[in-house]
Amino acid sequence: MINLGLANKVRWQECLRTFGVVSLLHLAVASQAQEKRLVDYVDPMIGTAKMGHTYPGPTVPFGSVQLSPDTDTIPYAMNGKYNGDVYKYCAGYQYSDPTIVGFSHTHFSGTGHSDLGDFLLMPTSGALKLNPGTADQPGSGYRSAFSHDNETAAANYYKVKLDAHNITAELTTSARVGHHKYTFSQAGESHIVFDLMHGIYNYDDKNVWTVARVLDDHTIVGYRQTHGWARTRVVHFAMKFSKPFKNYGTKDFEKQQVYKGFWRKFDQTDNFPDIAGTKIRMHFDFDVAANEEIQVKLAISPVSMDNALANMEAEVPHWDFDRTKREGQDLWEKELGRIQAKLPTKEDYVNFYTAMYHAALMPTEYMDVNGQYRGLDHQVHQADGFVNYSSFSLWDTFRAFHPYMNLVNPSRNADMVASMMAHYDQSTLKMLPIWSHYGNDNWCMSGYHSVSVIADAILKGVYKGDANKALDACIATANYRRYEGIGEYIDLGYIPDEKNGTSVSNTLEYAYDDWCIAQLAKHLNRESDYQTFAKRAENWRNMFDPSIGFMRPKDAQGKFREQFDVLETHGQGFIEGNTWNYSLYVPHNPQGLMELIGGKKKLSTYLDSLFTMHLPDKFFEHTEDITREGIIGNYVHGNEPAHHVVYLYQLVGEGWKSQEWIRKILKDQYHNGADGLGGNDDCGQMSAWYLFSSLGFYPVAPGSTDYWLGSPLVESASVRLENGKTFEVEAINQSDKNVYVQEVRLNGQPLKGYILKHADIVNGGKLQFKMGAKPNKKA
Repeated sequence: MINLGLANKVRWQECLRTFGVVSLLHLAVASQAQEKRLVDYVDPMIGTAKMGHTYPGPTVPFGSVQLSPDTDTIPYAMNGKYNGDVYKYCAGYQYSDPTIVGFSHTHFSGTGHSDLGDFLLMPTSGALKLNPGTADQPGSGYRSAFSHDNETAAANYYKVKLDAHNITAELTTSARVGHHKYTFSQAGESHIVFDLMHGIYNYDDKNVWTVARVLDDHTIVGYRQTHGWARTRVVHFAMKFSKPFKNYGTKDFEKQQVYKGFWRKFDQTDNFPDIAGTKIRMHFDFDVAANEEIQVKLAISPVSMDNALANMEAEVPHWDFDRTKREGQDLWEKELGRIQAKLPTKEDYVNFYTAMYHAALMPTEYMDVNGQYRGLDHQVHQADGFVNYSSFSLWDTFRAFHPYMNLVNPSRNADMVASMMAHYDQSTLKMLPIWSHYGNDNWCMSGYHSVSVIADAILKGVYKGDANKALDACIATANYRRYEGIGEYIDLGYIPDEKNGTSVSNTLEYAYDDWCIAQLAKHLNRESDYQTFAKRAENWRNMFDPSIGFMRPKDAQGKFREQFDVLETHGQGFIEGNTWNYSLYVPHNPQGLMELIGGKKKLSTYLDSLFTMHLPDKFFEHTEDITREGIIGNYVHGNEPAHHVVYLYQLVGEGWKSQEWIRKILKDQYHNGADGLGGNDDCGQMSAWYLFSSLGFYPVAPGSTDYWLGSPLVESASVRLENGKTFEVEAINQSDKNVYVQEVRLNGQPLKGYILKHADIVNGGKLQFKMGAKPNKKA
């Protein structure tokens, strides 16, 4: 910019007016304002405290590597029992912790159970220590104290000063490679510890086998197999140092075995290149000058050490750390640019684009650059015509995340469906994934919600594969009698209380999934299948006890459980919720539910009570996925089962209440800062709820092409559709007080009712809300 004095600036503006180009000055100012990229609004620290269970370290959109600090080594069990403290470390990092153990390369985002934490690296100086130490005595090991004042987290970049060693660690990634840069402030002997025992939700026998092979003075390859949440998970690695190490060594922490074989002929602790065992830590030693940098690249592969090396060579063949960082951030800028939003405040910008960030972390790519991956059958497969994905938290993500993907990133979601179909093909059980990661199904949570994702993608024209084969897979999964009460569900129309501890929620979720199958069968003109599953979709009615007005467990003889607490979230027949929240889980037939409850007035009263009553702590103290921060009244937003219910006010003609409560939830449950999430982000589901609701509509029943209208947070937004069209949202008179919708127009014409069609969005156009401070009870 030209630096103009005041007098010169006036004369210059007069000259510009003479030539009709005064707008150039305004363009210069606008250009400066636009220099802030969308990626700069992302704050990976959001959700790293309390229940959010997000990680702060770098990754690229849906990347295989999630390189992040781990702040403790809490074991899964203590004294033979589950250690509840481990729950805080589902993502490896807790904001309140004062120490960092090291930087591992695989993490889940926002889950309520965990695994991973592979291949931890930690730079140290001074005397070598191969024990991580403890939080209360960090000096006893290689961990280090740190301060948030010396910590930076951004999209695809993390930086922290390790106080104990006076080392600055910087991290960035490509899809399959973690790129480290360590700056040693002091000259002398230094080490990089390579911990192959470390893991998240760790226990003594979790590592089944570990191999490390030192190829030369800067290259190491290997793999490890673990038996954790995923029963037979295998991950290969290749690691290179930018500087040759002068020495290296190994310590095996396995207890002494009677049988040692004849490898005992070698001293495997010092400079031995062929290491194998179950509890291995290695160290690589360097002499460094003051302020010297050492870089490390570690690539992973589901298939082989050679593929890991090839992944590194393809993605990060150089030692330009800033280039790796920049290329990853460019990918994030492209991903975030799918929605260009104008928001009321800076805090809203941070929340919105961090939600988009969190909704692009999982599922993750699970294949090498050559398209190979290890399948559910333990064989190596070639992904032909699609990108293979893993880590499907489907109990969470079918609700809003996958519908969100169908809008903003449909090609990727089509590949996710193709990945589910590949999983089915490789399954000896012939079932679609329930909760899958790393070539395993861990069978977590309830329902068979792959069918919802598949039906939604086909009905919205996203998945272009064989739809009839997909329907066959859905039906086979829904008819697998030996899985969690499906046999009794088919025979009786519900799951008996004595057969399953979550009999009611399972029945409700199966009924919804069956409705999805029915919709897909109808779409494909398979009438017999449609009739079968449309009938099964009404099985939710069998759980309703009219004497109390709630869903309730009952036994195989049809008798409702006598000892039953409508507020308790544990042990009452529901998974992670109480009957107040779960009784409204009939997203596919809310009209029928309303009639069963007693009509509009009764449903309205129910909803009013849900949002305004108080749920005392004692009713969720035994349910670790529910905490006070995620509760409004008795409505649990910090967990998923009731995410749709705020929109049900539309059904009773009180849409203004939906509008009021949606805006309260957006304000109450989503904040800037480490404790900015009211519950587990659950692989992007909490964030997807935020994004849809901020845009003013929500998929109440995925498997339908309908979205229900709410109250937008954005002032305006442009959704850049993959088909080249744009769908715009505008909120006229938007403000913190103007939360009530006075009028809705679609492409200039009044939109009656509360339903927006998927076709209305993907065809491009404009959805316009006129907002006001008072409810429009006639709208």
